[in-house]
Amino acid sequence: MKREKTIGTVMLLTAAMIWGMSFVAQTVGMDYVGPFLFNGLRSFLAAAALTGYCFVMDGVRKKRGEFIPDSPAQKKRFRKAGILCGLMLTVASSLQQYGLSMTTVGKASFITVLYMIVVPFASLLLGKKLPKHIWFSVVLALAGLYLLCVTESLALGKGDFFVLLGAFAYAGHILMVDHFAPEFDGAKLSCIQFWICGVLATGIALFSEPFSFSGLASAALPLCYSGFLSGGLGFTLQIYGQKRTDPSIASLLMSFESVVALLGGMLILHQIPTLREAAGCVLMFAAILLIQVAQKKESVEELPVL
Repeated sequence: MKREKTIGTVMLLTAAMIWGMSFVAQTVGMDYVGPFLFNGLRSFLAAAALTGYCFVMDGVRKKRGEFIPDSPAQKKRFRKAGILCGLMLTVASSLQQYGLSMTTVGKASFITVLYMIVVPFASLLLGKKLPKHIWFSVVLALAGLYLLCVTESLALGKGDFFVLLGAFAYAGHILMVDHFAPEFDGAKLSCIQFWICGVLATGIALFSEPFSFSGLASAALPLCYSGFLSGGLGFTLQIYGQKRTDPSIASLLMSFESVVALLGGMLILHQIPTLREAAGCVLMFAAILLIQVAQKKESVEELPVL
């Protein structure tokens, strides 16, 4: 059991490192193509990787005699779930990608992980009461967000604003996936939502963004990283890592993507945060740590993790 937990921890930390560096790849890629086209193409690559994974796993299940075909009603329900999750993923990832074109990697990563606080906070809409530590986490996160993004003239940067909207959209996406996930295979659901996101984002790009084949060639490496590694490998590591790890610890480990992104932005893109911004990062990460550690300690309701 201890060995399994160690393997799970390594898998989730590896996924967090891959996702954190993906913020860098996304920023570099937009030097050559627009945000919607980058988002669409990386979604296609992630969908292709997950399609291969699902095909292999179905073959393994058939050999073991464990494969059970879906009924027509299940297939219809699955298509509906995939389309709805794909629509929400398109909104969330497009807002993040567009915002990244106007802000730094470090800021974007810490703003994005706010979804870990937004998700339990959204339960208020369902009439649930929240433990005190969640309220305190929200206060810490808001203070950190203020230091990180709000200027002395009390203005929120345009890019930061779009990434913040994306964080709320990601929270909605997590809640939607959490609603459908118990009914379907997680990899297949993620696969179809990436196909939907690819079609929608690329379609928007064709009507709103100029592009060239030379630009696509230059963006090939960031696209492959964001698509195959972040979308394909990162998701697969998450699936197997979460099976071996407590949910609250899993989300805590995956939140380290924000730290990795900040370091990647500093080392690769030379985006050095100011003292004020660094203090904001510390407060926001403290809020995330508090909400996850307290959740495990007090055994409150588990957060849906993706």
